[in-house]
Amino acid sequence: MKITVLNGNPNADNAAFDDYLKRLSGQLASDGHAVTVFRLREMDIKYCTGCFGCWVKTPGECVVEDASREVRRAAINSDLVVWASPVIMGFYSAVLKKVTDKFLPLLQPYSEVVRGEVRHVARYDKYPLVGLLLEEGLDTDHEDIAIISDIHEQLALDFKSELAFTRLTRDPVEEVTRAINDL
Repeated sequence: MKITVLNGNPNADNAAFDDYLKRLSGQLASDGHAVTVFRLREMDIKYCTGCFGCWVKTPGECVVEDASREVRRAAINSDLVVWASPVIMGFYSAVLKKVTDKFLPLLQPYSEVVRGEVRHVARYDKYPLVGLLLEEGLDTDHEDIAIISDIHEQLALDFKSELAFTRLTRDPVEEVTRAINDL
């Protein structure tokens, strides 16, 4: 399976999170998966300005040339995209949110009704499964995790996919690896 991991850790001093992802991706690679990890804080990714250029001027590509193009291409060509982030003030990091917004070019500007809700039409025939891996903060509670998970379930629907799992970094790497291998 081709797996893309989006490391949304904004803080280089949070080595425990980066180490967890390194162990996880290493284990997945030893199990035969092709794993690509993007350390988003080190990439030049601009904010989406909502200009709709990705639909009108350069269909399927953001008009702003930045590193999000590489991330989008890896993600759309994957079988699984793992959105990984520490929980900060009850939500995932701004670094990961910035990339989430830059995935809009993967959809068409047209709409359709899916499960009674209006969603964008797919641009591609196949979209990857979505996984969510979160590191709890000192003030993180069950409700925070549930809200972030619900939002990613909706994002997965937007991207013609499904949320395959929500896991926490307190779960042993072997357990998360097993959950991914069972997909």
